[in-house]
Amino acid sequence: MSATTDHLGKRNVPFEVIPHDQAYTTVEEARAIGIAADEVLKTLVLKTRSGHALAVVLGSSRLDKRRAEKAVGDRHAHLATEEEMREAFPGFELGAIPPLGSLLGIPMCVDPEVLKHETVAFAAGSHTESVKIRTEDLLRDEPHTVAGLTREGKD
Repeated sequence: MSATTDHLGKRNVPFEVIPHDQAYTTVEEARAIGIAADEVLKTLVLKTRSGHALAVVLGSSRLDKRRAEKAVGDRHAHLATEEEMREAFPGFELGAIPPLGSLLGIPMCVDPEVLKHETVAFAAGSHTESVKIRTEDLLRDEPHTVAGLTREGKD
């Protein structure tokens, strides 16, 4: 079990593990597991004055920097560098951070477009394993803030 699946299991959250060929982008991950790119979550790590925060958007979306800054309450927030992510999250491959702020001990913001999907998938900490889960189950008991993070998102 990965730290991600172990964490979900301890929370009694139903999920499906999907092993797949190596995938480095959400589009590649979607193809590897046979779903649309907008059903795969992209978890971006933001560096803020107070530490890190997660920004969770659909794989087909692009993060809007100004909206992300507003969501985390820090106009100097920026995407964490690879080195910052390696240091802060050594047990996870770069680009495969799961949307689980409670596992990582950091706040999480979720774009409202994510909530429109009944099920979603996301990297489970590696580029060869994804988790498919009902959105409702993922976010149940998972501390998060819903905030527009993309140009398409609504506040």
